[in-house]
Amino acid sequence: MEELKNVTHSPPVSDDVKTAEPEEDKPVPDKNPMTVNAEMLLDLSRQMAACETLDAILRRLVEILTSGMNADRGTVFLKDNESNELYSRVTRASHSNELKVLEIRILADRGVAGHVFTTGEPANVPDAYHNERFDPSVDEKTGYRTKSILCIPVKTVKGEIIGVAQVLNKKRPGVVKIEDSGKDVIEFTEADEKFIHAITVQAAVALQTAQIVERVEKVRMREQKLLEVVADITSEIDLSLILQKVMSQATKMIESDRSTLFLNDEKTDELFSKIAAGLEGVQEIRLPNNVGIAGMVFTSGHSVNIPYAYADIRFNPGFDKKTGYFTRSILCVPVNNKQGKTIGVIQLLNKRRGVFTDEDESKLRTFTAQVSIALENAKLFDDVQNIKNRNESMLESMSSGVITMNEEGKIVTCNAAGYKIMNLEPKDIIDKQAGEFFNGDNGWIMEKIRRVEKSVFREPDVTMDAELVFGEPDVTMDAELVNHKEEKKKEEKIAANVTVLPLISVEKTKLGSMIMIEDISSEKRMKSTMSKYMDPDVADQLLAGGEDVLGGKSGEATVLFSDIRNFTTMTEELGAQGTVSFLNEYFTIMVDCIQKEGGMLDKFIGDAIMAAFGIPVFYEDSAERGVRTAIFMLREMFRWNEEERKERKEKPIDMGVGLNTGVVVTGNIGSPKRMDYTMIGDGVNLASRLESACKQYFARILISEFTYDALKKSYYSREIDRVVVKGKTKPVGVYELLDYHNYTYETFPNMKKVLAAFEDGLKEYRAMNWEHATEAFQDALSLNPEDKLSNMYIERCSHLQKNPPGEEWDGVWVMKSK
Repeated sequence: MEELKNVTHSPPVSDDVKTAEPEEDKPVPDKNPMTVNAEMLLDLSRQMAACETLDAILRRLVEILTSGMNADRGTVFLKDNESNELYSRVTRASHSNELKVLEIRILADRGVAGHVFTTGEPANVPDAYHNERFDPSVDEKTGYRTKSILCIPVKTVKGEIIGVAQVLNKKRPGVVKIEDSGKDVIEFTEADEKFIHAITVQAAVALQTAQIVERVEKVRMREQKLLEVVADITSEIDLSLILQKVMSQATKMIESDRSTLFLNDEKTDELFSKIAAGLEGVQEIRLPNNVGIAGMVFTSGHSVNIPYAYADIRFNPGFDKKTGYFTRSILCVPVNNKQGKTIGVIQLLNKRRGVFTDEDESKLRTFTAQVSIALENAKLFDDVQNIKNRNESMLESMSSGVITMNEEGKIVTCNAAGYKIMNLEPKDIIDKQAGEFFNGDNGWIMEKIRRVEKSVFREPDVTMDAELVFGEPDVTMDAELVNHKEEKKKEEKIAANVTVLPLISVEKTKLGSMIMIEDISSEKRMKSTMSKYMDPDVADQLLAGGEDVLGGKSGEATVLFSDIRNFTTMTEELGAQGTVSFLNEYFTIMVDCIQKEGGMLDKFIGDAIMAAFGIPVFYEDSAERGVRTAIFMLREMFRWNEEERKERKEKPIDMGVGLNTGVVVTGNIGSPKRMDYTMIGDGVNLASRLESACKQYFARILISEFTYDALKKSYYSREIDRVVVKGKTKPVGVYELLDYHNYTYETFPNMKKVLAAFEDGLKEYRAMNWEHATEAFQDALSLNPEDKLSNMYIERCSHLQKNPPGEEWDGVWVMKSK
């Protein structure tokens, strides 16, 4: 108390200000200064103790400081350890005269107050605008003019700094309002500093206590709110609503700008979210569960807290560039179920004040642990609902009729195809007993149902090409129907495949029965047959065109022939059964490639495949489809060799493909006893010859100049020769396609350079410059020693150089065999 012996209860006055003389009628009592100080501090303690809240203590403390210091304004800032900010609360009257508490926050190391807090040294600023730490922008916003400042740290008796106290613009005695001229402002004195220090030291205990009480109350309210939120979330079963609620609450709880909750889809190994809080219009986000920060947290199971996103190499700014959003800080926490398994992650962006803290992470983990069960249940419900919706969609999209009955034999559902096949409406079948509906000519179906129900193994019963009868046997109108102007439905007979299946629960208990009716009328018989040779969509187009489509027709198409190399040797090694098994597997792969491009399988010729694009349905890009198919066939062959045949220790296979685009004749060709829809013509023959020529030119895909000219896209290719096929006199340009090689072209190194060198060699070859041609082909061979075609031309050049062909030679090669 030694430092307070000159401090009185009255405001201290600077030495350059004359004090007013005391009135004669009121003599000043002579009191000991120590007694005055003790009474003042005791009174301060009583006032602080009478305040019930931190807001009230701050408000009363500011009143004491400003009146005791004769200052114009005052503020007490306290430290917020979570955000590393200084905050104060000011009471203001609203337009409706209601008192509202406003919170002011500043960074703990900025301005005069921040400097005092960080250094622990008081600051007496006589002229604010000449102080480098003063921020004049506050005055600009408020219109207030700061002259002088006195700011000291608020310390506890142990010396811990818990905030700062600041007073502005000390007034001369008797001055009520400070004028703009500044003549009414005087400097704060050392006595002022001692006074404010004494006050704040005495008030520090109350401030600390009030902060602790407020913090405890906040924690209690937060826990209460958390319990209410968890109760609300766990009562919900809709996944989208749960995700929305979780995101909304997480954003509020951690005071972040945006948040996203990702759950793991085990079927696709993707993280997905159906909603992202803070993002407009986002329905579903999906990303691989091992990509990005979310993927890293999911796979590792460890949280990631990034205070400055753009300073962290793990952050990808691409999303910000697309959306225009600026990510400052990121907190990403794994979501674990009660078994400890990670089922997703929750990610928060941009904490509104400061950066995310360890306490934020702890809050988020606690919150997600509470709602993880609800998330799992909702995801399970969502999966079940999706399965239900998918099954219903499948039933409605099926061309077969599907009828289900419950365990009591009552018909409960029938899909759209069922109504159409039976020519019925829902009221004609739904809620009827199966025995009442399937009677008379259709009574045999009930026998099937009973047989399936009594079966020990509950196996389905299939009846092929059965006859069903629906409607009435005549179209006469009885009296009742005439009165209602309704007509009986005409009897209809349909041919159908009928399957009766038992419906069994997970617990192996009976749920009822299901009947599937596949209509196999003439149209569907045709479709079933044609789909074995071509894509089902093509078959649909054929059926829409009627039976005339299968008659004789001439048109342009791209024909494809493929053949397995050394197949005869393979059959000797495989034997009959192994050969059939091999061909079935091989044809399944290749036909799938053909049908994906809308091609039609014409026939199998031993191990060869004959197919076409552009028939029986015309395509303008038939050449493109044929070329893509050939490339896919080769790539699938390599994949089959590497991934399946190699594992089974079977020898790899190789094949050649020939393509030609031209006019062909198509139609049903054969005898009245056996017809075959096929194609004939020179265009077909040339494709077959090109396939055979693959062996001679060491190629896997050869196309004619007609196919090459029809291509609209560029491919890695080279003209290899102009040939006259057997049985023809006119030469045809032949090209080799090389796009089937892997994307890195490791199987054909230096492809572009090889093609350029080969093209130069072919020009010199046709000009009969044998030496220059040989050099060019040798350059191509040096770039790719496995290029047997270049080596073949080197041998040709050598032969022709020794045996000159004559001046009439045009570079055309005549094929001697098919």
